[in-house]
Amino acid sequence: MKALFTHGTDVPWSRIIADHRRWLIPVGIVLAINLVVLIAVVMPMRRSAESGTSQAEQSAAALNAAIADLKDAEATRDGQSQASKDLERFYGEVLPQNIASARRLTQLKLAQMARSHEVTLQSGNAVPEELRNSPLERLNVRFALAGDWEDIRQFIYDIETGPDFMVIDNVALAEGENANAPLSLLLEISTYYRAANDVK
Repeated sequence: MKALFTHGTDVPWSRIIADHRRWLIPVGIVLAINLVVLIAVVMPMRRSAESGTSQAEQSAAALNAAIADLKDAEATRDGQSQASKDLERFYGEVLPQNIASARRLTQLKLAQMARSHEVTLQSGNAVPEELRNSPLERLNVRFALAGDWEDIRQFIYDIETGPDFMVIDNVALAEGENANAPLSLLLEISTYYRAANDVK
């Protein structure tokens, strides 16, 4: 034993191992078991844990994407439902219900408005028109009127800002034959109504 600690003396490894065999063998066995456990259990578990973490992250991302898609789909559904309600309200409350009410609106009511603005209605005609691929039909009305500029301007303004659904398609204004003559106005107006075969 003394030889192990003697300075300057080379002791062979075989002797050291032989002298400390009873301690080295258990330590070697423990190290071998640790190595086997590390290779056979810990490393696969680590890979499995990393794989599980990655799958959990992917699942969380997929869940978030699915929740976002669901919210988008619900918003689209709600938007379509609201648009459908608004369209039905527009058809039912804003547009004339049929050609008869469209004629009353564009002829009778416009004649009354012209009188109230001191604009003279000289002539007028209305032409119904079917619209392709549409549940609506159009009534196109053309009027010849005469009056002072200020009265005509106010008349047109009231048509544009009134509650009834009328679209001014064209306005043609011409001077009278002399300075005192009233201005001539050619006015084209359209309104729309539900087609008879589309009314529920």
